[in-house]
Amino acid sequence: MKRISILFAVASLWFAPAMAQNARSPLQAVHYIKLANTLREVDKSQESISLLLRAMPAVQSKNLYWEAVTNELLGLSYNDIKDTTTALRYLERARTQYTNLKYVASGWGVNEVIRKISGKNMYAGIQVSTTGVQVAIFKTKYESDFYEKEIKTIVEIPSSPLLYADASNSFKVGQDALRIGLDSIRRYNIPNERIFIVFSSDVEENLARRTQRRQILYQQLSQVLPNTTLRIDTTLTPAREAELFTIGTLPRKVWATTSALNLGSTRTEGGYFDKDASRQNYTNANKAFHEISLPIGVNTLVSRIEGKRSMNMDAYKREAQRVIKTIADSVFKSNVNSKDLGFQQRRTVGIGGDIALALVTYLYPDKAGLTAVPISADDAERFKQAVLSDYKTLIQPNLRSITNPSVRNRAEKDVSTLQAQVDEKQLVAGALWLSAVMNSYSSPSSPKRFVFVRNSGVSWVTGKFLETINNEYESTIAKGAMYTR
Repeated sequence: MKRISILFAVASLWFAPAMAQNARSPLQAVHYIKLANTLREVDKSQESISLLLRAMPAVQSKNLYWEAVTNELLGLSYNDIKDTTTALRYLERARTQYTNLKYVASGWGVNEVIRKISGKNMYAGIQVSTTGVQVAIFKTKYESDFYEKEIKTIVEIPSSPLLYADASNSFKVGQDALRIGLDSIRRYNIPNERIFIVFSSDVEENLARRTQRRQILYQQLSQVLPNTTLRIDTTLTPAREAELFTIGTLPRKVWATTSALNLGSTRTEGGYFDKDASRQNYTNANKAFHEISLPIGVNTLVSRIEGKRSMNMDAYKREAQRVIKTIADSVFKSNVNSKDLGFQQRRTVGIGGDIALALVTYLYPDKAGLTAVPISADDAERFKQAVLSDYKTLIQPNLRSITNPSVRNRAEKDVSTLQAQVDEKQLVAGALWLSAVMNSYSSPSSPKRFVFVRNSGVSWVTGKFLETINNEYESTIAKGAMYTR
């Protein structure tokens, strides 16, 4: 390394007098440009800028390709030294020139850099539900013909009972929760067109017959929004929520073979797309989604099990097994096995929800760093038996054997979050429901592979983002233009 540094220093002294002059020909300009690119790689971006500015006069308006390359490298070099305003100016010039030259790959690559620098690859969603406000912030990555998610942060802001105003008819608790969510997003400088705010379907269903209360809630929460284009979407139905969850949970390339299922607090929902949907545009009206959406979730199961009684844990466990078996046999199996054979034809099920997260966290804490974790019916059975017979040991897994510090930290956070958010009765109901659901999906003639998908709790906003950006991208490309948003 020392020898390389000495040689580089000697070479720099040799070429310095020549490089102090503007390039006298396009060929010399190319030499300057190539050396400038090398200088960036050894953290000498200021020197790179100086060389590129000397190369520019020899290629400007004479060789459009090398002028575009020079503008691109100037943009990258200015970004290296944190001058983003100048960087964007040069990169936008390069993008335009590549587009005019029909160099689509180069133009696309520069456009991705522009999106990253300007914050256009950051998205956020705020979901107002009956239990609180959930905020999801993530960045995007172009992969396999569509944009995929990379979660940056998820914030849960409990505000129960959100739907019940105080004596003065004020929803201040909900307003404060929404304000906190907006403040957390603002720190990322995310453009307004990349922020989605919705009432979840449980809010819409809860207030469907209470129009006045719904209007007051909407008006008071809207007062918290800045005076911009941001609006609260109140059109999210259970079927639409199931579709967005599926889009946000499953990579588009596996739609033909995979269905999605979310075991939520108030609903069990998901579905699948027709086999040719992955090859169609999102805007194609023939794209068919087949949903399953049942008003059965962990919290609703707890309510059904206990009713208006206050049961001790032993009695609760016995009643839970009876109630959930009845529901699985009479409701879930009929929806999955009889309503639509497509569910049986999908060999893989991407599964989400706190209960699936609890299974993976408590049984396999060493997999905390993985986005997708296969789980088997045997795992579900072992998890169920541990919940029923050894709850206290289950929720305190041994994390000392995890050698990777970041994975261990993630596992510790998951364990802490679950212990705070999912109590014993919820875990009993959820474990029984998860086992029943997995058994209902599978049969000897049609075994299923289940894969837990991490962060699927925010898949509605991920789905909305993917749907939006793919509509924009595909409609722009169809017109023969460069996608620049």
